[in-house]
Amino acid sequence: MKKAQKGDEQSFLKLFQQYQEDIYRIAFTYVKNQDDTLDVVQEVAYRSFKKIDTLKNPEYFKTWLIKITINCAIELVRKNKKVIPLKPEYEEFIGSEDEDVSLSITLQELLEQLSQDERGIIILKFYQDYSFKEIADLLNIPLGTVKSVFYRALHKLRKKFKEDHVYE
Repeated sequence: MKKAQKGDEQSFLKLFQQYQEDIYRIAFTYVKNQDDTLDVVQEVAYRSFKKIDTLKNPEYFKTWLIKITINCAIELVRKNKKVIPLKPEYEEFIGSEDEDVSLSITLQELLEQLSQDERGIIILKFYQDYSFKEIADLLNIPLGTVKSVFYRALHKLRKKFKEDHVYE
């Protein structure tokens, strides 16, 4: 870690590669496509390499990377909201919506029902196995807020799941 903090690229690369899969998974849950996810991973690598000397506690390296990942992913999502939707006359080139579409609801579709804050907390809790305290520290919000957002999000997910299965 000390070599990486002094600018040693090889040391940093070894450290970064240990958490690359976690970074990819978290970024993908936000941006929802491989190309954008890879852009986020690359941006996280760049930002973390440039700022690694500011990391005061090396034991929080993974937490620090995840925080950078969430910020980069949210920035990209906000930037992409400015994208112009595809015109209906071009739909014939991409196929119709009802071609081979499964009727079962997926976890990804459920997560999309949540706000960014709720989705982030659910992902950190279930996918990354962070405690509520660690999530509060990572997101820089009070512990009580983390818990209330988490339970509100679970309630929404359960409600949506039940609604969707009633109509199958």
